[in-house]
Amino acid sequence: MRCPYCQSEDTQVKDSRPAEDGSAIRRRRVCPDCGGRFTTFERVQLRDLVVIKKTGRKVPFDRDKLLRSVEIAVRKRNVDPERIDRAVTGIVRQLESSGETEIPSAEVGRLVMEALKSLDDVAYVRFASVYRNFREAKDFHEVLGELKGDEDLD
Repeated sequence: MRCPYCQSEDTQVKDSRPAEDGSAIRRRRVCPDCGGRFTTFERVQLRDLVVIKKTGRKVPFDRDKLLRSVEIAVRKRNVDPERIDRAVTGIVRQLESSGETEIPSAEVGRLVMEALKSLDDVAYVRFASVYRNFREAKDFHEVLGELKGDEDLD
């Protein structure tokens, strides 16, 4: 693993432990050249996924980008970071187990919407406003109606 500080390729693992409910390994590393310390995560990757954007452009799937999107939606909300990480891991597992290597961005967005609906209503509406490209207040009203409709089913 390359040191992020001095780019040395000779780093050492100081500590390893399971993370994310055992689906990843967290490794604490140190660089003998500059003394820098950093953390890496090792995860199982079933297949290389490619996201097909609305424009038709294909980009490699990036779990970290997915996590950042969810974190932005739940920003300043009282949501346990562990629940966020479990949701993202669940989305990645669904995508990997679908059998497809090329995933439309709309499918990724749909899975994020489902996950956010169970995490936090405000985060769900925030993400929906960007994902569905809201233009007017009535767009928010429709999404709030969807949330209210779910509560009526309980």
